[in-house]
Amino acid sequence: MSRIRFTRRLPAAVAVAGLALAVAACGGESSTSSDGATAAAAEQLKPNADLSQQSLQVTVWDGYTPKELPEKAKAKLKVKEVKIGLHATNEEAMAKLTASGDSGIDVAFVSGQYAQALNEQGLLEPIHAELIPNLANLYPEATQLSYDKGNKYSVPYTWGTTGICYRTDLAKSTPTSWNDLLKPPAWADKKVTMMTTERWLALPALKSLGYSVNTDKDEEIAKAKELLLAAKPHLLSYDDTTFGDKLKSGEAVMVEAWDGWCPTTEKNIKFVVPKEGSDLWVDTMVIMKSSKNKEAAHALINYILDPEIHSWAAENINYKVPNKAAMERVKAPEGSLLGIKPAELLNGESIIDLGQASTKYTRLSSEVTAQS
Repeated sequence: MSRIRFTRRLPAAVAVAGLALAVAACGGESSTSSDGATAAAAEQLKPNADLSQQSLQVTVWDGYTPKELPEKAKAKLKVKEVKIGLHATNEEAMAKLTASGDSGIDVAFVSGQYAQALNEQGLLEPIHAELIPNLANLYPEATQLSYDKGNKYSVPYTWGTTGICYRTDLAKSTPTSWNDLLKPPAWADKKVTMMTTERWLALPALKSLGYSVNTDKDEEIAKAKELLLAAKPHLLSYDDTTFGDKLKSGEAVMVEAWDGWCPTTEKNIKFVVPKEGSDLWVDTMVIMKSSKNKEAAHALINYILDPEIHSWAAENINYKVPNKAAMERVKAPEGSLLGIKPAELLNGESIIDLGQASTKYTRLSSEVTAQS
């Protein structure tokens, strides 16, 4: 089993603040109903449409789908063409999708809270479930995601959580709490790393204090800031990308990590979700309302949800997929976290778009990481 090492891309779950601001600036006024579903009537699509004159433009992270996807999807779906464009971050994808009234993109891979922001601005086509029979392959839990219950405007592609990744041979006790990172024991002093990406920098402190990862309360964010500043002198570094390497070398003994990036297949490295709880991040597929190839776009998502195709993500990028039939095909190596159950993942709190309140987390991150 191979694993792609991403160097240009943080996990798609990594959200930087200002989603709603960015979308509003580029995409105009929202035209959504109170429940977030698009107010405009859904376009009538043909279940058995001739796709031979439809072409598809997709934007996705590099290495997140098989290289042969365009060629194989074109042959399978009998569409005119499938083109893949790349984005390095959610923010780059958002810039593409909101730059004009018609981005030319049919299908986009973005994280759940970004899908939520796009939908709230009326930029997404509702999912026509009758055109995606392979939705039946998804775990029931995949329909209960707080940013889009019922998969009304997005289809989940990968999902996971955040926790503590640690060296069992170097840790003198097993970490069980976020406080093991925030207030490390003497043997771990300056041998701990935490993330700087806004919502994930705040996560350990918020959870240790019993707060929601989606809080917008100034007093709760202020208390989290105090805790993060107190922890800073005891850190080896802030690290969003190479913490696994630091663990393997022994430079670090405990790190904050996304599950798919914790190298648990290595000897003496394990992952734990702290007792105070954690998050649930999801990367999704969405269809743009401006797409002129909506039947083909639905057909592509249906194709990706085929167990043989979707299992590729778990086997090659070490992220769990919310596709029961696909996961049943995957042979997880010893120590792999691919065996985490959907019900366990749903214990995590979904990170949602906070609109303008997201800037509070931008400010928190800047103030914590800047102060000496």
